[in-house]
Amino acid sequence: MPPSTLGRLGLLARDRGLQAGFGVLALLVVGDLRRDLLLTATYSASAIVASMLTTARRTTAVAVASVALAFLIGYVDDGPAGAEWALRGWLGAALGVLAVISAVVRDRREERLRRMTVIAATAQQALLSSIPSRLADVELAARYVSATTAAQVGGDLYEVSSTPYGVRMIVGDVKGKGIEAVQVAASVLSAFRHAAVTESDVGAVARSLDAAVGRMVSDEDFVTAIVAEFAHDRITLANCGHPSPVLVAGRRIESLDPSEHTLPLGLGADPVLSTHPWPEGARMLLYTDGLIEARDRRGRFFPLDDHAEELADGSLDQALDHLVDQLLLHAGTHVDDDLALVLTEHHV
Repeated sequence: MPPSTLGRLGLLARDRGLQAGFGVLALLVVGDLRRDLLLTATYSASAIVASMLTTARRTTAVAVASVALAFLIGYVDDGPAGAEWALRGWLGAALGVLAVISAVVRDRREERLRRMTVIAATAQQALLSSIPSRLADVELAARYVSATTAAQVGGDLYEVSSTPYGVRMIVGDVKGKGIEAVQVAASVLSAFRHAAVTESDVGAVARSLDAAVGRMVSDEDFVTAIVAEFAHDRITLANCGHPSPVLVAGRRIESLDPSEHTLPLGLGADPVLSTHPWPEGARMLLYTDGLIEARDRRGRFFPLDDHAEELADGSLDQALDHLVDQLLLHAGTHVDDDLALVLTEHHV
């Protein structure tokens, strides 16, 4: 068998649109040959089915095959003197043209969507620049896990800055998806870089960020975030509606929950600060909700508590890589939402 023929057969085996289109065409032809109904005008329904599942070029192949069969079978049945078979054939041709036009429009729309997704993903990756491996007595490592191609890019963010008040960090998540979320994330990071070195405490940093977000989003949009300050043997947190960090000190695991829950940024955030011991060698994981909301096939959330103790093992990079591996194992090699992870360690 020639290689070109093998290639075409392989394409048919891989393309569900072609399979569905030719499958429907075969059913219509078989039904027509029984002579109970005249179905030649409906052969092009196979092209309409294909247009919903495959490319315009492959839809054209199904349409041409359906129209050719409609004319051929009509001619064989009625002979050259008949007129109805030709009318049915031309009606099928019109439906085939409409199917191809529909496939062309869908192809162009999907191509525009792919381009916008690539632009948004590129912008997001540019925002999440690599953070230093160490600032003062804080060692750092970060990971960004991108969602499946079916999901839109999100607004997860993180940044760290050395300030006169200590090392300050933000981890946040913009509500919503797409380029708009990336734009909001860029504004939050810009505002953080300014406020982190000018405001006297992380509560003031959070309030400054809240004002910045409030000026640019609607009443229904917001950013969950946590702002942390590392100073010697203490951690101070301003939690604005964000998942609580996890502290690993030896084999002791602690979720650093705020004493009072605070609204996210953009909704009037005024967090109550919480201060926690930061012993040498302790590690703290900050993350976005894509981690704890990842589900397995049974709909169960990722059990972070079961893996928190493992964050103490190996280097920071090794610990994060292991956590990501466990997440992907739980979720079935993919996640449905972007997520950001930052792991810190107190190292004098």
